[in-house]
Amino acid sequence: MLFGDVVRSRRDSLTSTAWLRALRADLKGAYPPTERLAAFEFTQGDELQGLLSTNADPTRAVLRAALHPKARAMRWVIVRGGIDPGRGPATRRSGAAFITARERLGAAAARRELVSAVTGDHRTDELLDGTAPLLGELLEDLSRRQREIAWLMLVDGLRQSEVADRLRVSRATVSVASDRAHIRSIGELARVVRTLVAQASVGPT
Repeated sequence: MLFGDVVRSRRDSLTSTAWLRALRADLKGAYPPTERLAAFEFTQGDELQGLLSTNADPTRAVLRAALHPKARAMRWVIVRGGIDPGRGPATRRSGAAFITARERLGAAAARRELVSAVTGDHRTDELLDGTAPLLGELLEDLSRRQREIAWLMLVDGLRQSEVADRLRVSRATVSVASDRAHIRSIGELARVVRTLVAQASVGPT
């Protein structure tokens, strides 16, 4: 279960809705049908919900949303858990994972965390409590140029030399920008989060 909430969306609901519409289309292309158990959809113009299979990478959505050229600040909650049988988009589904996601989203907002993850496995969740919020902090601190470089490296999978060619700058420029933005650390944190979620022994109850 994946919830993405636009931060302070009510200040400009039309822009938030336009952003979520664009993000929904982007994520539909980023996740093949075999990884989507229900279509991404948003509610009230400020919250995106997705239902992914256990072999899908939930941090892919977080990275694509945060590094998108038109990105708006978002708060993400990743939950591994059970869902009730049903059809239709994620916004029309229910189950334990949805309840947990809703509760966790409120808790994350109170703690001002931009990324939160829960699996229901106590030891795993202790590790996630320290790593997932840090991922959100590092993503929030990126400048527009750093997001552009991070997209090419973390989403498109390009090497620094390839990024330099794409942006028509020197490799040294990309290297310095990457180091200052902690792009490698962001990629590693995303890998740790998705690995912990995937390998958790149980889901929320």
